[in-house]
Amino acid sequence: MANAIRYTRRTGGAILSTENVAEAFSDWRGGDECWMFVSPHDDDVVIGAGLTFQTGLAEGAAVHAVIVTDGRMGYCRFEQRRNISKIRRAEAEAAYRLLGVSPDCLRFIECPDCNLNAYRGRHFTTIGAPTEIEGAGGMQNAITYALRQIRPTRVFLPTSTDLHPDHQIVHEETLISLFHAQGNIWPELGSPIAEVPKVYEFACYCDFPEPPQIRVDAPRDMLETKLAAIRAFASQEQIEAVVSIQRNVGPIEYLRELHFRFYNPAQYHPLFGDRPECRVCENGSSSLNAARECPRRKESVILATGACRAQPPILAA
Repeated sequence: MANAIRYTRRTGGAILSTENVAEAFSDWRGGDECWMFVSPHDDDVVIGAGLTFQTGLAEGAAVHAVIVTDGRMGYCRFEQRRNISKIRRAEAEAAYRLLGVSPDCLRFIECPDCNLNAYRGRHFTTIGAPTEIEGAGGMQNAITYALRQIRPTRVFLPTSTDLHPDHQIVHEETLISLFHAQGNIWPELGSPIAEVPKVYEFACYCDFPEPPQIRVDAPRDMLETKLAAIRAFASQEQIEAVVSIQRNVGPIEYLRELHFRFYNPAQYHPLFGDRPECRVCENGSSSLNAARECPRRKESVILATGACRAQPPILAA
């Protein structure tokens, strides 16, 4: 529990305000907490989640940042056109140093800024090519690798409703990479993670698709650290306007936890006048009538070739 940090969580119709981080973030792992922030551009996490980033460190979590693009389209002066990527990388290293992250917890994937469509998915590529890891490239390759190396308990990324295409694409590629990372595919990228981590959106420029559930109220000194980290991106000539906006907002950030809803046919049975235990009858008889005659209806039932057997329910979120 870090001093002077307050968390507010909406759960159903109730609102809980607490200084206990374990009450705000479900399934808190204590000393095993590991947070991974995915940033489409180098400054996105600093602007949208700079306080949350510091909060993780203050609460004892291992905190990592993964920056997806190389910043090559972020130049404001013509003379920076050929070296802006190097400039922005140095700025990012300085910004995250101010936030308190060690250099070995900062990763750069270096996909071309504003050209992420060509880097969707995973593809085999030449050794040494941009984004190449273990002979393959693409965001799903790089993010899956990062997940298996970092093994986070929580992942934070910009909201899916941001207008910037890079933010939308990184959001999509990160979500599917979570499930790649848990599976057995692509063994050269490391051993599968034990479980899919909790996932949270932060708002960078555009609003959330639905209201957030968590509010982080940080002390004023964390806000000043966040503002200093934003200012580290001095090549972005509009940066003082961003600092002004963030100062006016104050030391507050909001998070929206994502809940994956997996498909389960059973949820639709009542809509068709069916009983939950009725499933499939492959011998031509009515599944509803056959299910009524089946003596084993405690779980989902499959009727095949006239015989029935109990089947565990399909995974549902």
